[in-house]
Amino acid sequence: MSIVIKQDAFITAQVVELVATERNKALSAREWKHRLAGFGYGIRDTDAGQVIETLPHHVEVCPLPAELCV
Repeated sequence: MSIVIKQDAFITAQVVELVATERNKALSAREWKHRLAGFGYGIRDTDAGQVIETLPHHVEVCPLPAELCV
């Protein structure tokens, strides 16, 4: 996966879809975060809530949808 620099709605939608798919496959939140790291993404806690970010550059992609928050 490439680094998301511009906030492209199509790319953001694909990332959210990937995160949701991996959440459905995982048995725990820990496994889910491990699976996401394999794709180059992570979940970070912020004051405004959880966000999806790229790894290892920690570039924010978008807020984590409420139905996926753990």
